[in-house]
Amino acid sequence: MNSKNKYLMSVAAVFGMSSTSMAQAEVSWMMATGYPEDSFFTENLREFVKEVENNSDGQIAIDMRTNSTLISHDEIKRAVQRGVVQLGEIRLGSYGNEHPIFRIDGLPGLATSYKEAYQLNELFQPYYEDVLAEQGIMPLVYVAWPGQGFFADRPISSPEDIDGMKIRIYSHPTQLMAEELGFNASNLPFSEVPQAFSTNMIESLFTSAQTGIDVQVWDYVDHFVYTGTMHNFNALVMNNEAFEALDKELQKVVLDAAENAYGRGREMSIERAEKNRETLKENGMEVAEASDELQQAIDMAGDKILEAWRADASDRGNQILDEYIKWGNNSQ
Repeated sequence: MNSKNKYLMSVAAVFGMSSTSMAQAEVSWMMATGYPEDSFFTENLREFVKEVENNSDGQIAIDMRTNSTLISHDEIKRAVQRGVVQLGEIRLGSYGNEHPIFRIDGLPGLATSYKEAYQLNELFQPYYEDVLAEQGIMPLVYVAWPGQGFFADRPISSPEDIDGMKIRIYSHPTQLMAEELGFNASNLPFSEVPQAFSTNMIESLFTSAQTGIDVQVWDYVDHFVYTGTMHNFNALVMNNEAFEALDKELQKVVLDAAENAYGRGREMSIERAEKNRETLKENGMEVAEASDELQQAIDMAGDKILEAWRADASDRGNQILDEYIKWGNNSQ
């Protein structure tokens, strides 16, 4: 049996367990996400599911499976492409090797506030749609992660404080940034962070406060220096054939629920960002804003990474980026 058939059979087995819960809806969909139930991303998608089911008068039923219990996080996009599941949540930056536009939200220093991040995202949305459409995928909702920073066992206020510190990063742009700043960087999956700390493979992280909380980072370090730096985006994506199979009225139900999830997700992210800092403090961590010197060093690293992105990107991508920079200059 080939790997594709094994993959489809394993997912089908899980589907069989849920068949009785799909009721007698005219349309029954599966949704997969890699995030836990208490994630604000998951809470937002639960509201999306509720709205679609209610406003379709029960014609659409969605069985949402969280925390990679249905499909592993890395496999969700492929599963949506194949129609194994109809909906799934992905992090756009995970697919930077496929296309440069999926790296745009992870370039250090390009969009350091929610306002900037959402402006950048909105300008690139038509491009995302065209690229994903070629793969049979339709993006429905984009939600930003809170801004990021450095977790370490000592304060970091300048590159001199880094001096070869071992850090876990999660993408090629963050690796380039870390190395420019003087870190010894390792690109590790989220699941390996606790063991990496325990074995002294790493002594710091660059990530959001949310991720720090998820791994109970206060067991390993006691400082968080918030830099902003970037707001990566998650996207709820849908199999295009599944959407096109709906009549126009039901398509509108889905699109209206997606629009509401987009706005709600932004507010939830902002609110969670504030709560997360308090959670870190409650667990004994020192939370500080990055110094001007550290921010300047990040910006200098970001300029080099952006230049490399421009060389790799298409004319269309560069034109959109120019539009964003023009907007930034005019909004100051």
